[in-house]
Amino acid sequence: MRFLRHNLLRLLPAVICLMAVLPLAATGFDAVRAPHVMVASVHPEASRIGAEIMRAGGNSVDAAVAVGFALAVVHPAAGNIGGGGFLLYRLPNGELHFLDYREKAPQTASRNMYLDKDGNATTQSRFGYRAVGVPGSVAGLVEAERRWGKLGLAKVMEPAIRLAREGVVVTQHEAEAMHEKHLGEDSESRRIFQREGHYYETGELLKQPELAATLERIARDPADFYHGQLAHQIAAAIQKHGGLITFADLDAYTVVERPVLHGTYRGYDVYSAPPPSSGGVALMETLNILEGYDMKAARSNSAQHIHLVAEAYRRAFFDRAVFLGDPDYVQVPLAQLIDKKYAAAWREHLDPQRATPSGQLERPAMNDLDRMAALREPAADGEKTDTTHYSVVDADGGAVAVTTTLNDIFGSRATLPGFGFLLNDEMDDFAAKPGSPNMFGLIQGEANAIAPGKRPLSSMTPAIVVKDGKLALVLGSPGGPTIITTVANVLIHAVDYGEEIQHAVNAPRFHHQWMPDDLRVENWQLSPDTQDLLEKMGHKLKRTNSWGDAECIAIDAKTGDRLGASDARNGGHAVGW
Repeated sequence: MRFLRHNLLRLLPAVICLMAVLPLAATGFDAVRAPHVMVASVHPEASRIGAEIMRAGGNSVDAAVAVGFALAVVHPAAGNIGGGGFLLYRLPNGELHFLDYREKAPQTASRNMYLDKDGNATTQSRFGYRAVGVPGSVAGLVEAERRWGKLGLAKVMEPAIRLAREGVVVTQHEAEAMHEKHLGEDSESRRIFQREGHYYETGELLKQPELAATLERIARDPADFYHGQLAHQIAAAIQKHGGLITFADLDAYTVVERPVLHGTYRGYDVYSAPPPSSGGVALMETLNILEGYDMKAARSNSAQHIHLVAEAYRRAFFDRAVFLGDPDYVQVPLAQLIDKKYAAAWREHLDPQRATPSGQLERPAMNDLDRMAALREPAADGEKTDTTHYSVVDADGGAVAVTTTLNDIFGSRATLPGFGFLLNDEMDDFAAKPGSPNMFGLIQGEANAIAPGKRPLSSMTPAIVVKDGKLALVLGSPGGPTIITTVANVLIHAVDYGEEIQHAVNAPRFHHQWMPDDLRVENWQLSPDTQDLLEKMGHKLKRTNSWGDAECIAIDAKTGDRLGASDARNGGHAVGW
């Protein structure tokens, strides 16, 4: 026995190394299964809160609002009350609603506000108070609870307030995130999240009394955040530190209900975000292109599968770059872009065996699109990767998909003194210098130029999938432009290959966004042979670490069980009962 134990210990490092290079989909992780309700989010405490709210009699909206406020406490890198987001809700009767509570540019914002004297973009759109857009998260969550919740705002905010006051146990992911170097450049953020350089370690308790007090004020009177004394105090503090937001900006902020974007894919109904998100349009266009191919014959994760999907992404992002922006400011040809005939025209010039260089891509002749394209330079968003997504399904079949963001990790890195919450850097999602590539190589242009009151283009893609009138999937992820391709990847694995939702979430990811002309792949997820075949097909591979955090739910068509899948790349957890 001693000999066996000794040799097993000697082998343990090799076993760990072997596990580190195995594909996540092959580790055998299965979805969390529950008969009644499910919540999937990046933080186990937030998921638990959502499940308990439904046990207390709440529906999926009550749970979603509770999770949203809880994430502002437990996941400060992206959960927020100082940012914005989108909420997609499907009632048990099949009725769908979409709330846009995206941040807006202040009224004193101007087109060239982030350019230096030589016309070059500065970092003021990314760090500090001048980077802050008018936040919409509080308005969006309050509106959702008012319209569809059962328990009332005070009840669903109780868990978040308690966690902020009494403290939350810091996870490994949160401890590592709070080492972010720019976070320490703001004195209040350095005090709260970095303890003046005495960094939090895993398992320690993070208490946020200022945030607890702010949340209590919102719970008592949510109008105070935008129209009352709290709004005056927030605006004064932002302006004191050089920001642009005024009381008038907060007072004028409104949540917008927009028509849900609808498409179909192989007999499934797919519902997602309309502009100012580019996510739903790019997702629908991608699926429409792929619908003309036999993806099962291509085999899951083969070079042929990846090639076809990447070529669809290339074309969807090409259109996204030219046509998409805030629909209140620019005309967006939604019907044409998601028309299946348009996708068929794209397929005529898609080589199933060879990559099309992005610089040689030519849009199919479509009169309306041709006229609009001639008037515009390509546009883009610089949305960062530190968004967060969560999915909820209740006992009656109501489903909510929420994607919310501060934009960059910890947003602008500025924490409002005395109020305890981080502010977004959403102004960096605009095209600071139209016609020039941003830090991600995305081409910037007129449709997403800065304008007072405008909402920046987004990639957030909350999605709900229905089969034969019954809820099938609730999907979403953070990841900037990769949000779109992450959601598409999960959907394709679930629908085309029939994979269990956890395996679909954990499957290898790849991403193409037209420009720069490279195919981004998770290096350790694809075999060397597959990568070699892709390169021989003309793809320029960019091998990177993992990205995204898909938090998804599937419904077992036979039993009705809820299957929760939190991304194995991160520390989240699905919770149900």
